[in-house]
Amino acid sequence: MLTARKASFWRSRYEVLADGRVAAVWDGAFWRSGGRFSLDGRDYEVRGNVWGTRFTLTDATDGSGADVALATAERVGRRRWTVEAGGRTYRFRRASMWRDVQELYDDSGAVGTVRRVSMWRGDVAADLPGLPPAVRMFVLGVVITMWEAQAASGA
Repeated sequence: MLTARKASFWRSRYEVLADGRVAAVWDGAFWRSGGRFSLDGRDYEVRGNVWGTRFTLTDATDGSGADVALATAERVGRRRWTVEAGGRTYRFRRASMWRDVQELYDDSGAVGTVRRVSMWRGDVAADLPGLPPAVRMFVLGVVITMWEAQAASGA
């Protein structure tokens, strides 16, 4: 399980803890959708489109200059949305219109969640079994970005 604690009141910066230790830092972009994070010595970049409905994860450490997508998220902000990574499709669904909970689904039903733990601090918990670590961080960053955009627009 990952727990993201808001590290800065003024910026979209979260310390992401795994098993009680800081595993990564999500640093949200200031004027656009997306952000950056480092995980296991690699730098990743998350870019979103203007509407914040499509996001792409790229390896910023690659150095080749080519933007090879490691994962993509489609229809973010809708009731149902997907993440494609490594030839697999992960399906997500908003649990309720009144709660900040996104559920990860497979053919048997809900198998994981991303949920807001604290409304006051903005803390988030992600239990996403079966996802590779970079994809898990990507989903967490996308959900944080989505919730912050919704809060900014008054939705």
